[in-house]
Amino acid sequence: MIESRLWSGLLVMGLLAGCATDDLDEGDQEAANERPALIASTRASIASRGVTAIPNPPVVRKALRDLGRALAHDKILSGTRDTSCMTCHFATLGSDDDRHLSMGVTGSGLGVARTGDFAKGEEGRNAPPFWNLHAMDTLFWDGRVERLPGGAIRHMAGAQLTPAMLAVMEFGPVSVLPMFPVTARDEMRGFGTENEIASVADSNFTEIWRRLMARLGTIPAYRTMFEAAYPGTPFANMTFAHAANAIAGFIITDFKANNSPWDRFLRGNDSALNIEQLRGAEIFMRTCVNCHGGSTGSDQAFHNTLLSQFGPGPRSGGNGPSGRDDFGRERVTGSTGDRYRFRTTPLRNVEFSAPFGHAGQIVGLRDFVAHYATNTDANGNPVGAVPGPSQNLREW
Repeated sequence: MIESRLWSGLLVMGLLAGCATDDLDEGDQEAANERPALIASTRASIASRGVTAIPNPPVVRKALRDLGRALAHDKILSGTRDTSCMTCHFATLGSDDDRHLSMGVTGSGLGVARTGDFAKGEEGRNAPPFWNLHAMDTLFWDGRVERLPGGAIRHMAGAQLTPAMLAVMEFGPVSVLPMFPVTARDEMRGFGTENEIASVADSNFTEIWRRLMARLGTIPAYRTMFEAAYPGTPFANMTFAHAANAIAGFIITDFKANNSPWDRFLRGNDSALNIEQLRGAEIFMRTCVNCHGGSTGSDQAFHNTLLSQFGPGPRSGGNGPSGRDDFGRERVTGSTGDRYRFRTTPLRNVEFSAPFGHAGQIVGLRDFVAHYATNTDANGNPVGAVPGPSQNLREW
């Protein structure tokens, strides 16, 4: 498991190096004197902001996790059998694909080398990583799957995602998430009538899901794995909700990242962070935490951070006169006040998830941090540098 080096990656971008000596040199003594104040200041900010370590995910039974892992890697879930869930969330690429915009159907290859028919398969948004989704209540860049304050899960399928299907979902929003990429033409389903999944009307999720289960049911090994994962339920009585829930079980088990130095510090270990990491953490807790709080490093809210739009826009229908714009959260809520707002990105393993932004607008982590070091007026015009993370990092 890749463990997060968030604070050294995001806030320090380097560690001190030097030769060991019997006595502290002047720099070491200065750091030793500085350390208690940094710890006290950071812990005070942690307490006032309610920042906590990421909890462990629920325990997932082995048969369910194994089924989910097989399904997530299997291209059978795409219309033309050329794309799997893991195509755009490849484990060794940090659970995304390192591309600005993902390449779904028609593609071949992995990561930045993946190519295909860009007019059909290039997607409108950057692939978000899978880390710690058990701790997230809002999923996708626009939050179109989210847990509401009362506990209900809002999603895009309406009555087609039935109460019986929701009852199968063991892990909250992350269990609902895999229901939808398989319905998107550019991501996995395909176009026209080229396959029996693509030929279904876009709005008929029920039939798309039914046909996917019919595909899976032709493979005896899958029937056996499904019935092992859900003891007492015959495969014939299962729906795609059972598949989605299994994929979620795999994700939350294999993409847990909650034992970083920062998590250990949050659990009370004052020695978990070196002096550079402490300096970065103290700055972060005065600035970036305004949006990157909670346990995951995300307030799970939506903000317009003035990132330029490029690419084809959402393939389910873009916005604006060109049809290539992306109005973000407005596409879910219908409120113009949510235009260009996108969910705050969680930060564990952030150094592995470039490019950054909803359309992968910025390649370098240092540049992405610098993007947030300029204040703007109500019209988005820069009004000068503010004492934010980039400025303070240069001081350090």
